[in-house]
Amino acid sequence: MSTIEMAAGASAPPVVWAAGVLGVVALLLAVVSPVLRNRVPNVWWPLCGYPVAVLRFSWSWRKLADVQGLSVPRRPAVALLGNVVVQGRALKPVKPRAGMPRWQRGGMTVRVRLHAGQTPEAYAAACEAMAHAWRMFAVRAVSDTRGTVWLVANAWDPLGMPAEPFRGSVGLLTAVVGVWEDGGRWLVNLRRVPHWLIVGATQSGKSTLLASLVAQWARQPVAMVGIDLKGGMELSLFGPRLTALATSRGEAVELLDLLVEITMGRMALCRSVGVRSVWELPDKQQPVPVVVLVDEVAELYLTAASADKAEVSRVATALLRLGQLGAALGVHLVIAGQRFGSDLGPSATSLRAQLAGRVCFRVSDKGTAEMTLGDLDSGAVDAVQAIPVSMPGVAVAYGAAGGGWMRARSHLVTPEQAQETARRFAHLTPAVGQLYAGGAA
Repeated sequence: MSTIEMAAGASAPPVVWAAGVLGVVALLLAVVSPVLRNRVPNVWWPLCGYPVAVLRFSWSWRKLADVQGLSVPRRPAVALLGNVVVQGRALKPVKPRAGMPRWQRGGMTVRVRLHAGQTPEAYAAACEAMAHAWRMFAVRAVSDTRGTVWLVANAWDPLGMPAEPFRGSVGLLTAVVGVWEDGGRWLVNLRRVPHWLIVGATQSGKSTLLASLVAQWARQPVAMVGIDLKGGMELSLFGPRLTALATSRGEAVELLDLLVEITMGRMALCRSVGVRSVWELPDKQQPVPVVVLVDEVAELYLTAASADKAEVSRVATALLRLGQLGAALGVHLVIAGQRFGSDLGPSATSLRAQLAGRVCFRVSDKGTAEMTLGDLDSGAVDAVQAIPVSMPGVAVAYGAAGGGWMRARSHLVTPEQAQETARRFAHLTPAVGQLYAGGAA
C-alpha cells in the first residue's frame, strides 16, 4: 500500500464518523420534534422549526413568486410585430430579491426588495399562500420604508395561551400588558396615548388587564386613584398603592372635583413658567403623574331618581375636563366597565372622544363593541364578536406598531399577584397633598 493510499484510509474514518454523528443528531431531532413543539415550542423553534422553515423558504421562493404574480418579466409583455401588437407571457420572470430569513422568537422575518411598480399590497395578498408553503401559522406583510417590504411569519398563534407577566421596566407610565397577534409586545404608554377605555364582559379578561396595569405602574413613581362603585370590591385589592379610593358616587364627585382642582393648579404652574405641559418643566418642578382608574363606569351615569341627576352631571363634567386637560398636565384616565353604550347619555359619548386608547374584550352586546370601536373601524367590531368564550384575555385593541387595530391577549396576572405587588411598593404611594403643583396642598 502506497503512502497516499494509507493517508486516505486514515482520513476516511473521521469523515464517516462525523457524517454518522450528524445523521444520528438529525434523526433524534426528527423524533423529538413533535414532542418539543407541543411542550416547549420556544425550544423547538430554534432547534427544528426555524432551520426547516429556512429550507422551505429557499426551495419555494421562486415558484411562489411566479405563481402569485410577484415576479416581473425582464422585458415588457407587449411587443410590436409588424403592425400588430402582440401580448405574451415572459418565460423567465425575475423573482423579487429576498434576504435570508432572520430568526425571531416564535417566527422569522424576511426583507424583500420591491420591483419597480410593485406595492406592499401585492405581498399582503400572497401572505396566505406563503403561510401554506412555509408551514407557518400566519404571515404578514409590513412596509416601513419605501421600496422594501418585511414578511413577518409566526410559527404558532401568539394568542393561543396567556403568557407570563412582564417584570421588567420600559419607562415611566408605560406597561407591557400582553402580546399582539403578530408576536410583538403589547404596550400601554400613557405618554403616547394618555387616556384609555377598556370594556369587557364578566370573565372576559378586563379585570386581568387592570391587574396587569396596576402591577407595573405600582413599581413606578406615579400616583393611582380609584373609583369603584361596586363597593370597592375590585380596586380595594390594590388599596396600599392607591392614594385615594371612592366607592360611591358621592365620594367619586368629591374625588373628581379634587382632581380637577389639582389639574388647574398644574395649569397655573405651567403658565407661570411659560411651558405647555408638565413634561417641559424642570425635573424638580414636575408634579407626580396621576392615573385615575375607574371601574364599572356605567354606574357613574345611571340615575334612579331625579336627585341623582345633579351628581351625574358633576361626575360627567369632571371626567370630561380631566380628559380634555389631563394629557398635558400629567393626569390620565383609564376607564373600564362591562358596558359602555349610547344609552348612558351624550356625556358618555363626549368622554369617549377623549379616550384615544381603546380595548374591547368579549362583550355581551354589540352596542358596547360599536360604542367602543365602531367610530374608529367597523371591521374591529366584527373581530370583537368573533372572540370565543374559550379564550379569556383576548381583545381587540388600538396601538399596534403599524397603527390601527389588532387582536391581542393580556398577560395572566391574578388579582392576588397585583395585590402582593401593591403591598410591596406601598412606600411609593404619595399623599394627596403631593399631587398639587407645589407638592403640598
